Amino acid sequence: MTKGKFWRTESTVAYLFMIPASVFLLMFMFYPIVYVILMSFFRVNKLGDLVSFFGWGNFRFMFDKPEFWQVVVRSCVWTAIAVAVKTAFGLVIALLLNVEFVGKRLARTLLIIPWASSVPISAMIWQWTYNSDFGLLNHTLRSLGVWRNPPIWLAEPRSAFMANLWVDIWCGIPFMALVFLAGLQAIPQELYEAAEVDGATPWSKFRFVTLPLLSGVLTVATLLSTLWTFNDFNVIYVLTAGGPGTSTDILITYIYKYAFQYLRFGPAAAMAVITFGILLIVSIVYARSYFREGAL
Repeated sequence: MTKGKFWRTESTVAYLFMIPASVFLLMFMFYPIVYVILMSFFRVNKLGDLVSFFGWGNFRFMFDKPEFWQVVVRSCVWTAIAVAVKTAFGLVIALLLNVEFVGKRLARTLLIIPWASSVPISAMIWQWTYNSDFGLLNHTLRSLGVWRNPPIWLAEPRSAFMANLWVDIWCGIPFMALVFLAGLQAIPQELYEAAEVDGATPWSKFRFVTLPLLSGVLTVATLLSTLWTFNDFNVIYVLTAGGPGTSTDILITYIYKYAFQYLRFGPAAAMAVITFGILLIVSIVYARSYFREGAL
């Protein structure tokens, strides 16, 4: 068998092995995406069937609802606060775990628990913790005399939003810390030693050595955290299901309500397309920043 014929045969076998995966992707990923985009431009019945072309009608319907814009703003605020806190605390924890101390391995193991645990289970535990009658949080606040009449955390709009936000942050900090820790350990120690010889202070070493060399990791980690946080359905749905009313809804839970509670698949599809557009713009901005810094 000639060399050329051998490679042609091997390539054919490789393509044959790719067929099952390609069919799976087409059926369970690309087809649903295309169908949702089609739904956003059609009137859709309660069975999810396309009835008639509606153009931008579903989008106009949502744009005319003040509640929709409140949800969009809340989604952006939710994501901005959560990602900022996760990034800041994750970086601080990573810096602390990057130095030698007694119990370092135990600390790393404990750090993984919130992230390794199932998010719905973690949210259920926090739901019990927030319970106004027998929850650990209110019981502790009363016992210590810190707050004699603490709020019913999940029943008031502002406290419910902050309660959801805290749980999302608690679940997300470990991932950021571990990613930053991996990035810190990849920085050559010789650079810190050279900085010390030049008389650099700890802050100077962090600013001029750590941050520049960690910028690529920071960009990728914050992008992933942004995408996950913006679409964090589990925490809000388990804790408050978007309530009271729609005061804790973000776009992903609002889409769920329109699709599976109100059976308004057209507007739900329109919101899904809007969500995709927002995340696509964010991803492009991050990617441009990442490649402009010459991280690759």
